[in-house]
Amino acid sequence: MNLPFSVGLRFVVAALICATVPAEEHDHHTSGLAEPVKPPKIFLDKSLRIVQYQLNRLDNERLLLVERKTDDAKYAPVYSAIVTRAGMSPQYREEALAGLVELNKSDAATELLTALETINPDDRQQQRTGRQLAALLLRQPRSLLTNQTDALREATQSDNRMLRSTGYAGLVTAGQGAAAWSAAKSKPSATLDWLAAVSLIPKPRLRASLRDQVATLIDASYPMNVRRAAVLAIASVPAEQDETFSLVAPLASDAKLRDAAVATMLKIPTEHRDPDASRKLIDFLVKHAEATPAADRTSDRFIDAMQLADQLLARLPVEQARSYRGRLRDITVRVVRIKTVEEEMRYDLPYFVVEASRPVQVILQNEDLMPHNLVLTVPDALKEVAQLGLSEGPNGHQGRQYVPDSDKVLHATDMVQPHRQARLTFTAPSEPGEYPYVCTFPRHWMRMYGVMVVVEDLDAWLKNPIKPKDPIGSNRSFVQAWTLDDFTADLDTGLRSRSPEIGHRLLTEATCVQCHKVKGQGGTVGPKLTEAFKRWKGDRLAVLREILEPSHRIDPKYAVHVIYTADGKVVTGIVTAEDKQSVSVLDNPEALKPTVIQRGDIDEMLKTSKSMMPKALLDRFSKDEVFEILAFLESLGAQ
Repeated sequence: MNLPFSVGLRFVVAALICATVPAEEHDHHTSGLAEPVKPPKIFLDKSLRIVQYQLNRLDNERLLLVERKTDDAKYAPVYSAIVTRAGMSPQYREEALAGLVELNKSDAATELLTALETINPDDRQQQRTGRQLAALLLRQPRSLLTNQTDALREATQSDNRMLRSTGYAGLVTAGQGAAAWSAAKSKPSATLDWLAAVSLIPKPRLRASLRDQVATLIDASYPMNVRRAAVLAIASVPAEQDETFSLVAPLASDAKLRDAAVATMLKIPTEHRDPDASRKLIDFLVKHAEATPAADRTSDRFIDAMQLADQLLARLPVEQARSYRGRLRDITVRVVRIKTVEEEMRYDLPYFVVEASRPVQVILQNEDLMPHNLVLTVPDALKEVAQLGLSEGPNGHQGRQYVPDSDKVLHATDMVQPHRQARLTFTAPSEPGEYPYVCTFPRHWMRMYGVMVVVEDLDAWLKNPIKPKDPIGSNRSFVQAWTLDDFTADLDTGLRSRSPEIGHRLLTEATCVQCHKVKGQGGTVGPKLTEAFKRWKGDRLAVLREILEPSHRIDPKYAVHVIYTADGKVVTGIVTAEDKQSVSVLDNPEALKPTVIQRGDIDEMLKTSKSMMPKALLDRFSKDEVFEILAFLESLGAQ
């Protein structure tokens, strides 16, 4: 195995799996996979430092096998390790939190504040864990947070900046926003902590209430680091976005604020971008591009600025837009950045438009915890290419995993690992049309796709845009990012008088039967849906949570494994059988039989804490339709 892959592998392991296993244990961990993982022996009667050292050497699977009880304080370090461990499934984190609460005779807020103090805010993985703990804290009942205002105020004085920001967010959530703001104005460092708290606050209404304070801090009278943080924070405030755009747009001309201003304006919807401010901004951005040295035109900050310029051109008259676009073409290739959305198995850009026969660069930036690629196809060939890629398997054409040798593939990236990116630079087709792009990793094509629209005249098209047809025939658009709280109040009444026929149809439309069997029909990589209510003993809310938050609890039988082979390939799926010679993996719900990998070909095999089922499967369905699906699942259990 060459060094680049080794380095990349360790990075992926850190991002994907339950926890990092010490390097010296890797071979032992892999070679012993044929036997069930045995509960480790941990000496809990030793000093806290020694106990923590023992626990830190365990991966998550073995950590969860350590004995723990709520009748003896010696088990507290085990619960604490589970709560703060990177990559831990929410189910186990919440169970461990409840254990600490019972053991210490305390409450969830107290234990979470204690846990947050151990988080290293400079470590990428722990940053993510810290945000998860903060989210768990801020979802606690307001009454509990109100009772803990003294502790939250104390948290704002911590040496740990993650805890300080969470303290401010907790005060706002507890109804102490005025007190939090008063304390934050005391010194610039406290102001920065308060600004970092804005994006942590879960309720949009509360974030919106902070707009005036955030906007005030953008004023030139404040230190530059405070102004920059305020410009970034206001992107999280879903209020008065027209005014926000007009406020932030002039700041692009300030080199010290430009990157923050561009990042924030890219998050403001097009309809909230003032035309006058847009005209002035595009003029500046084009001049800025012309003044930027050629060597700096591939940097991420330059690409972001050009993304914004490209979007703003649609707000100008055709001839004026064409003039500016011509100047940009003289100095740079048009760049389109596409990001993956964590845990939702989708690209953030459903379509983009390019001009026929013009050069273009597509950047795929993987923000997810699973590997993804981007394959551009000829019109109407998405499904065929995806299925050919599946047949090609992890070897792929010319070494690109799941990319077929087909004349219907125009361009393709290799598999892009988490927090990495890949670039495709090519000349757009000369024939106008709708060219799909898709992730051909097994199971992903049903949700992870988009369209490159090729037109004769881009500026003319932008004045009368026509949304492309969905390449797999779906006519649904985004409704809402549903959460459990959206259904709690009217769950029982919402299930009354529902139609099993409608529910069954909607369940099929949501692609659930690709992986689950319903009435004997469907895939086999997930549990049978006829047993959903039986598994949860009729708990409607628990079943709904399984759908909306699929990684909250994962049945060990359906845990996703990531296998890294000795020749650098990645195979992801459910392990259906294993012995000392081989491992059988079901990596595709449509496969008739699993893929068999010989033990000698496995470099590393790890169990993830993520569900194969993506989040947001129902974000294109109305609330009534979600109730129809849930009622249908309940009816199956009664049959």
